[in-house]
Amino acid sequence: MTSAGSHEEPGPLRRTGRAVGHALHKPFTGTAKGIRKATHAHGAGESGLGKLIELHAVNGAGDVMITVALASTVFFSVPTDEARGRVALYLAVTMAPFTLLAPVIGPLLDRLPHGRRAAMAGSMLARAVLALTMSGAVATGGLELYPAALGVLVCSKAYGVVRSAVVPRLLPPRFSLVKANSRVTLAGLLATGIAAPIGAGLQTVGPGWPLYGACVIFLGGTVLAFTLPHKVDSAKGERKAQLVEPHGVAVSLSEPGRAGGRPGRARRRERNGEKRPGLRSVGPSVLNGLQANSAHRALSGFLIFFLAFLLREHPLAGQSAAVSLGIAGVAAGVGNASGTAVGSWLRARGPEMIVVAVLALALLVAVLAALFFSTVMVAALSATAGFTLALSKLSLDAMIQRDVPEEVRSSAFARSETVLQMAWVVGGGIGIALPLNGVLGMSVAAGILALGAATSVRGLLSAARRGSPHPRVA
Repeated sequence: MTSAGSHEEPGPLRRTGRAVGHALHKPFTGTAKGIRKATHAHGAGESGLGKLIELHAVNGAGDVMITVALASTVFFSVPTDEARGRVALYLAVTMAPFTLLAPVIGPLLDRLPHGRRAAMAGSMLARAVLALTMSGAVATGGLELYPAALGVLVCSKAYGVVRSAVVPRLLPPRFSLVKANSRVTLAGLLATGIAAPIGAGLQTVGPGWPLYGACVIFLGGTVLAFTLPHKVDSAKGERKAQLVEPHGVAVSLSEPGRAGGRPGRARRRERNGEKRPGLRSVGPSVLNGLQANSAHRALSGFLIFFLAFLLREHPLAGQSAAVSLGIAGVAAGVGNASGTAVGSWLRARGPEMIVVAVLALALLVAVLAALFFSTVMVAALSATAGFTLALSKLSLDAMIQRDVPEEVRSSAFARSETVLQMAWVVGGGIGIALPLNGVLGMSVAAGILALGAATSVRGLLSAARRGSPHPRVA
């Protein structure tokens, strides 16, 4: 009797333990449920976009952990003159090989339409291994750090290419591509904002600890990638692809999902002169949008490095160097998040007009910053650069997803990412080499944007007036 009664009536100690366990468990389960509800809202759960949003958040958190570890090693731990040399070496050693490798990524992924989930999982797993590899070298800052950093960069870009190509397959009803891209990007930004201070905290424990954290995060992302819907890997509806080579020769690529294809018909089409759309034949929007985005990305690289060195040596009025850098960094982060949020609010607005509008806005603020250089104007330009970069990139992604045929879409994203990354490096190189004069720097920033506007705005306005030559990709 006593034994049965005690089994039915737990003692005070057990009841207290259960209550404490429930109290500790509830915040985590409640947070998880809240995140799942937000990411799966408005049909994103049913379409599978919610899973991609969560995966991109994991990707952003892991990448920022690695960034924290590298920034502490390459930039903040040494004097300004030595830091300039280290940053320049980092840009050269990582970006020169990347320029050669990146064009291979897209065509390779074009040929693997059945392996998109595996490709994203592989990029996560590779970065987990590379993070462990870098953890031993990050304390010394030796040259062996740079090949591993290059590997992380290539894997990150490969993930980004596949992720962008997958979004149209997971588009919920009544979702524009700009809005869907914004949802995914915003999740990455929020995860970055949460993971960055955690990485900074781990950095105080030891230089390798943020990399250990990145390894754990990417291992989780490896598993999460395989939970994406199977339609991500489906080739249903894809056509036989033909990429137009420079000399006008159409190269046939057998399409997965049509076993064997029909090479005889393809050859007849080649003889008749019919060509499948290539990257230069999808209308002017993509190329002009890429030119405008290159200006934004060059401005971003320029401001990051120029302001980092300028504010270390010449802090803003009444502020320390750390506070000055913090003002610029927070302003840029808030601007970027705001641009992504606005993108998720926009519905069927034309991406060409968005790109023109934000380029004009950035140019105006840069000119004002050059004329009235001050703490307020530095913060305003940083915030504006973040805001306009986010909206312009979302619009470019939407144009590629809308106008470029699916069979060459991964190539288009890979090529565009390569161009944008190189624009960022060029802007950063200018920022490193430029004398530390605020007015001169803001004038150069305005010049970068003016060049982008001169090469792209006319074409974008013409394309917007004619309308898109292709329907929305669903």
